[in-house]
Amino acid sequence: MGARGTEESPVTKWVLISIALAFSFVFLLLPLLNVFAQAFAYGVLHYWKSLVQPDSMAAIRLTLLVAVICVPMNVLFGLAAAWAIAKFEFPGKPILITLIDLPFSVSPVVAGLMFVVLFGLQGFFGKWLDAHDLKIIFAVPGIVLATVFVTFPFVARELIPVMQATGTEQEQAALTLGANGWQTFWYVTLPSVKWGLIYGIILCNARAMGEFGAVSVVSGHISGQTETMPLRVETLYQGATGASSAAAFAVASLLALLALLTLGIKTFLEWKQARAEKLIVGGVDS
Repeated sequence: MGARGTEESPVTKWVLISIALAFSFVFLLLPLLNVFAQAFAYGVLHYWKSLVQPDSMAAIRLTLLVAVICVPMNVLFGLAAAWAIAKFEFPGKPILITLIDLPFSVSPVVAGLMFVVLFGLQGFFGKWLDAHDLKIIFAVPGIVLATVFVTFPFVARELIPVMQATGTEQEQAALTLGANGWQTFWYVTLPSVKWGLIYGIILCNARAMGEFGAVSVVSGHISGQTETMPLRVETLYQGATGASSAAAFAVASLLALLALLTLGIKTFLEWKQARAEKLIVGGVDS
């Protein structure tokens, strides 16, 4: 009787569902559909020419390059940080957890400005870098640094709760049986957190390819050299009309496709994980 008293009426349930669907359509699906409609407004040939234009191709290559560099770095950091936080007690542990969350609380534009203050020509290390002919700001290294900063919490934040939930019993058993630290990590710890690791990689990659604020500050917007895909969209769209505007939407649609692909992979993996867990539970029950 008490459980039935907490159930919502069918009318309330469908009203809430309708409101959620309406908001999703207006604020998510409709803008996404408009991006593709504007991108193909002048036909498939113009869409293709907009993507293969030299500066746009350079932006695509740079975006992929930054993701290829940043994601592995964040995976290494995330694994090390999550393992240390979840499995060990050490001085400064709360500080490390706070530092991991720092990019969530700092505006990406402020993060980009911090790197300019450090590595710009008038910055703290600027004169030394200039004397050694090393360029970070308005160059690819600055874009990589800014992207690493805004994306490095994703893998760690996905792994920490998973590792904490699994506990240390399996690792202790492996060590008791004679496994060394590397064998324990590779054959015991890593398989138990593989889904959290995959989710973290997917989210990290999506943010790395779509980052705008921090990259905008440190890149200098040099067409064909330091423009990533989000910056290329802004360049094409500023003051553009007609066919030029469609070119901006073409590049934006490619970013949207990458986001949809990321979402699709994440959904598939979640379904696969749920199916595997159901099979395990079914096997135990039988």
